[in-house]
Amino acid sequence: MPVLAVYDIEKNKVSEVELRKDIFGAEVKKDLIYEVVRRQLAGRRAGTHSTKRRGEVKGGGRKPWRQKGTGRARAGTIRSPLWRGGGIVFGPHPRDYAYSVPKKMRKAALISALSMKVSEEKILVLRDFPMAGIKTKTFKEVLDRFGLKKALFVLDKADPVLEKSSPRKRTSTTSKSTGGPTRLRSGKRWRNSSRSR
Repeated sequence: MPVLAVYDIEKNKVSEVELRKDIFGAEVKKDLIYEVVRRQLAGRRAGTHSTKRRGEVKGGGRKPWRQKGTGRARAGTIRSPLWRGGGIVFGPHPRDYAYSVPKKMRKAALISALSMKVSEEKILVLRDFPMAGIKTKTFKEVLDRFGLKKALFVLDKADPVLEKSSPRKRTSTTSKSTGGPTRLRSGKRWRNSSRSR
């Protein structure tokens, strides 16, 4: 059974905690992690790329010259894809790149990710994170003390002072009905998808 040390914000070891083996000591399945991450990245794509077909390009309603007798190749419109300024053939159009992954696969991928983080010693347990007030400097000092440039904080309950003290913060709180934890990411900025998945 995996065992992790519990620290205070001064980086003093205060106790140890035992983790569930079926969650933090399971077999790491990198293929599942790849599929779930690929699905998440696909869901973040805007999909707003667009090109105009020959029928969508402005102009070209008149035949440029008569069909026969000019010696030139026959043409019906100046917006043909063969012409400069014409329409685009098989070009990209707005679409939704999101797709679904089975729930059991997502759960197994999360377990694999947690188990991999434990094996790589990249999970840190803090007893608490007391903050007298909203102060980014104090928050950053704790990160520097543990040698963290960016981190994901998982809290047992919402802490507005801690959330507002995080530099370049992005918070995500689960609904009250589920009673899940509050997640707080600190460090490198990352985009939030405009569409809910």
